Amino acid sequence: MLSIAAVERDTGLSKDTLRVWERRYGFPMPSRDASGERCYCSEDIDKLRLVKRLMDSGHRPGKIVHRSCVELREIALELSPSVEEESTGDLAGYLALLRSHRVDELRRTLSQSLLRAGLARFVSETIAPLTVLVGEEWARGAIEIFEEHLFTETVQVLLRNAINTIPEPGSRPKILLTTFPQEPHGLGLLMAEALLTLERCKCVSLGVQTPIWDIARAAEVQRVDIVALSFSPIVNNHQMLEGFVELRQRLDAGVEIWAGGTHPLLQRRHPPDIRTLSGLADLHVAVDEWRARLGVAAAL
Repeated sequence: MLSIAAVERDTGLSKDTLRVWERRYGFPMPSRDASGERCYCSEDIDKLRLVKRLMDSGHRPGKIVHRSCVELREIALELSPSVEEESTGDLAGYLALLRSHRVDELRRTLSQSLLRAGLARFVSETIAPLTVLVGEEWARGAIEIFEEHLFTETVQVLLRNAINTIPEPGSRPKILLTTFPQEPHGLGLLMAEALLTLERCKCVSLGVQTPIWDIARAAEVQRVDIVALSFSPIVNNHQMLEGFVELRQRLDAGVEIWAGGTHPLLQRRHPPDIRTLSGLADLHVAVDEWRARLGVAAAL
């Protein structure tokens, strides 16, 4: 059983939304602990995740909240064509290895792809699209949460090892990478770190779910030029925008904030004083523009 705060973090649905749905739709209908606090079961959380993903695709909650998990997965299946239709070659093979739990073989074949393609192409042509496909397969119910975690852990180990072998990293811009407290996903952040390190940037990673005060403090102590943040659709819009405002107030005026990821808000709006990146390919342009503005050479 999870508390309402834990469900908010896990699903990206705010406490207020959960309470409104409880009154309006009769779902979720939590039990109460000894202190009278709401407690949510795992079945409700699974359904809430599916509802949130469908809402991000444009569905209205009143039309889908009453559906069963089976029906919600069928709707998601209609939105996301099968992997066999969307992917060819190696990507489908990697997913087959993941589904059959051949983790050692998955790690080995991904390592071979990394050696053949080099880190930049490996991130942009293999890991980025494969991560999208894994997420879509989870939404369809074709893979389980633990399998998604196995994939994430495998890729994290590969990318971290590859980053550590990059010779002679640069020093500027110095970039602090992390996520807000509501964002538990760090794979996109790690992909960005790999590409930024190849661009001769100095990267300082705090991992995920860092309190905003600590992000600002780390930026000050590390004397960074940029704070780079990653967002998936799980983060509540209001929490994201409030976090931007608070972080901007706490940072030195000369420190830029860059935000990227798959969150729909970043594609629709451009928060003030925030540089939004629509994809990993934007990183090269953003770094070049930063260096041009400040007259900094990549070799520094």
